[in-house]
Amino acid sequence: MQGSRLRYPPGSLVILTGLPGAGKTTLLRRLYGLGGDESLPVTAGAVVVIDSAQAKRHWHGRLGWLPGSVRRALVFATHVGRIRGALASGRSVIAHNRGCAPYMLKGFAWLARRHRTRLYLLLLDASPEAALAGQRTRGRVVAPRTFARHQRRWAGLVARVKNGDPGPAAGALIVDRSEAALLEAITFDDGERPREIRTIGSAPDHDG
Repeated sequence: MQGSRLRYPPGSLVILTGLPGAGKTTLLRRLYGLGGDESLPVTAGAVVVIDSAQAKRHWHGRLGWLPGSVRRALVFATHVGRIRGALASGRSVIAHNRGCAPYMLKGFAWLARRHRTRLYLLLLDASPEAALAGQRTRGRVVAPRTFARHQRRWAGLVARVKNGDPGPAAGALIVDRSEAALLEAITFDDGERPREIRTIGSAPDHDG
């Protein structure tokens, strides 16, 4: 497969998820020209690109007096609030979210429905070994216990999607790292429907 692109309906919420270190932020940086130092969402045409690291940078150095659990909760609330605000503006949203717990995905699906749109999942699949290598490269390694929890949840989600159940999303697409490297664009439009590849449920168009 040479270059390919994904096409979603306008106004959709696309959650890009995967194991920590899988390459999600790298993919968004390449496709949308992010510099990696943003503390606010980036608007690219009609699309708002929201990386969870943006909220973390926004609060960096300002919450040291709070317990770690409270800091993490505030950062996540900021991240979700930004997604909600972008959806409320009527824009299409692609957002990186590290966690893939069922309650979290249900929350995103509820948020999409509230704004009269649909949630789609883009799953960047990497082996635990590759994800750990990615963590080391970026200089932030997740604690073993936390990473094991991510692996369990990720394995469950991937298994469900492969069995034809993208719920609570309207559709889901699994791409491995080699396929992600060939991805040229993610667009949100009502264009002519191309050939669909490896889509689950009411998944996006994959033109490749």
